[in-house]
Amino acid sequence: MVKYLLVISLCFACYVNAQKTISRIPDTLKSADFDYLFDRIEIQGQNDSQREIYLKAFLDKAKLEKNWEELSNAYKNYVHYAPAALKLIYADSMVMAAKKSNDNSIIGSAYLSRGVAYYGQKRLRKAMDSYLIADKYISKTDDGYLIHKTKYQIAQIKFYLGYYHEAISLFNQCIAYFKDNDARAYLNSLHSLGACYKMVGNHGMSTEINRLGIAEGKRTGNLDMQHYFVQSEGINQCMIHNYQSALHKLQSSLAAIRSNGDFSNEMVSSFYIGRCYWGLNEKEKALPYFKKVDLGFSQHAYMRPDLRQAYEYMISYYRDRKMIEAQLHYVERLLAVDKKLHVTYAYLQGKIRKEYETQDLLREQQILRHSVESQKNNDRISISVISILFLLILLGIIWFFKSRSESRKKYEELLQKIENETRAKSEKTDELDFAISTDVEQAVLQSLKKFEAGRKFLEKDLDLTKLAGHFNTNTRYLSIIIMRHRSQKFNQYINSLKIDYIAKRIRNEKILQNYTHESLALEAGFSTTRRFVKAFVSFTGITPKYFIEELRKEENIP
Repeated sequence: MVKYLLVISLCFACYVNAQKTISRIPDTLKSADFDYLFDRIEIQGQNDSQREIYLKAFLDKAKLEKNWEELSNAYKNYVHYAPAALKLIYADSMVMAAKKSNDNSIIGSAYLSRGVAYYGQKRLRKAMDSYLIADKYISKTDDGYLIHKTKYQIAQIKFYLGYYHEAISLFNQCIAYFKDNDARAYLNSLHSLGACYKMVGNHGMSTEINRLGIAEGKRTGNLDMQHYFVQSEGINQCMIHNYQSALHKLQSSLAAIRSNGDFSNEMVSSFYIGRCYWGLNEKEKALPYFKKVDLGFSQHAYMRPDLRQAYEYMISYYRDRKMIEAQLHYVERLLAVDKKLHVTYAYLQGKIRKEYETQDLLREQQILRHSVESQKNNDRISISVISILFLLILLGIIWFFKSRSESRKKYEELLQKIENETRAKSEKTDELDFAISTDVEQAVLQSLKKFEAGRKFLEKDLDLTKLAGHFNTNTRYLSIIIMRHRSQKFNQYINSLKIDYIAKRIRNEKILQNYTHESLALEAGFSTTRRFVKAFVSFTGITPKYFIEELRKEENIP
């Protein structure tokens, strides 16, 4: 009842203070957007009353607009900055606002933040319950940040339970994700990973992680975790009995940890400082630090399995000095600690194993079933593709043999053409609609005969203008005469001479059958291999390669 009355009185005080603050909210803030207000809330160095103006403006704007996501964020801001006694009240309001959004990411994030608030007060059972609800919603989303934030919180519970290797696996996943997405979450994950390695006895790896954490804090400009890495290394050194080094690190980091209001880590530092003095056989110096652990347990009902050893040290201390009453007192305190640990441990272990990991297995089962269905679909698709490919290959084979048959026919036609040394000339009796004197036409024809007999057509890059110049005529006359007496345009005429020439040589000179297309193109007077092959196919209907292969078959040449 006293606790409830305290909370109610604090709420009333907060309400009265908020009413005073409302009157101080400037009109300009009423039109400000949420990003602007959030930036003002986050300004470092401002006092509570200044920050309250922006917190209230943010909250009022979200309520007025019925923007459930931002209303959830408004209460989340209050959770962060409110006194410890009010944090969980705002956390519940945050969850209620998030539920109205009907958005899995927003609801999951709200439950996760509520769990973090509980964890901050070391109410681990309540924290675990919130994490499990958060996981139910977040697992339905593709939000990588929330998924890994949930993994981080579950890993903290696993660490508390002593499932260090499982926690290491989760923290490594968080480190890989947060490194490029959230500097503070990345450093937190590194710190927790170092603590895990320390607890499994890998002290070298723990030291390496602590050094990396300090270096990464400087690199990212986030120095909030520096003292925690120093503390972690102090604990690590204590465990390997480097007590003087451990004391220096633990004591140098304690003031900053205490100023953060972090009572759980203050208890941890106190215990390990006491353990260092105990290891140095300075038990009177150790005793006050062990008592600080007991004070923390009394005030916050928080205890960690490794901290319970403080009671064993105190019992041993008073036993050696025959101080029965003090010894009995700490025996009873240890029994209370063990009861607390047992209840908390049993509850968390049941939740982790029965609910969280069962849900993981169910999700894995769904993924595997989906994979099986996908595999079946893939198999059906593969069979269809194979069938289509088979049909295409069959059609390709039919086309290939048909093409070869046609090529063979073209080949035989070409041989027949080569055997007839004198190519049939089509004599056209009709005249084109252009008059050329008989003497000029006969002179050009005589020049063409000499041109053909002298194989001048093998000249590279020969064109109509050059040939007309050689024949002392103009390009128009030459073009018309070639068309009348050779039935071809100029380029066709030249290419046909070249192909006819090289085909006869390939047939009669076996050494040319070993030439590459490039060499044959040079022999035929073509400037490029591509032009040669294209012209050969155009005038013969087959490729030079096929022509040579068929010649070799007939002559039994391998």
